[in-house]
Amino acid sequence: MLRSQAERLIRYEHIQTTVPKAKELRPFVERLITIAKRGLAAGSANGRTLHARRLVLQDLQDREVVAKLFDTIAPRFEARPGGYTRILRLGYRRGDSAEVAQIELVGSEFNPNAETEKTTTADAAKPKGVGGRLRAAADRLRGKAKAEGAEGDEGGEGAAGKKAKPARPERGKGGKADTRGKGAKTSSPRKAGGS
Repeated sequence: MLRSQAERLIRYEHIQTTVPKAKELRPFVERLITIAKRGLAAGSANGRTLHARRLVLQDLQDREVVAKLFDTIAPRFEARPGGYTRILRLGYRRGDSAEVAQIELVGSEFNPNAETEKTTTADAAKPKGVGGRLRAAADRLRGKAKAEGAEGDEGGEGAAGKKAKPARPERGKGGKADTRGKGAKTSSPRKAGGS
């Protein structure tokens, strides 16, 4: 379990797990990073880098993860004497109320909006066709309509400021009735015996 979690931590640079597992994982990963740092510091003289790679490969089986450890992560922590990971407590898990934490490598602070920021900048850079321009105009108009609706609610216009409820589906007209969230209909058991 520690090996697979260490592999995921080095690959993604942050993972979510329970607090006790994160506390056990921290020294394991920091030892691997220290071995990689010492191997890089010794250089390729006398094959010390190769020896360090083989020591790390005893614990991590994935060669891509080991390559990332030696190529990007160990040089990043070259001047740092220790403390390569950080544990952030996130709260309690819903199912079993276990305390959840995020363990991450220091210097690779996780930005949950990084993916959306990349896509928005990529979308802005792309030349848009007619359809793209129409979608962008519609989004701008919707944004203005939402902003105006929010201002109207603040004005306290009463019924005009309230949103209308969605129409309720009619029962009995084709298809099954929507029974989500409603209790099942109970009935008494049939009597044993004749008619």
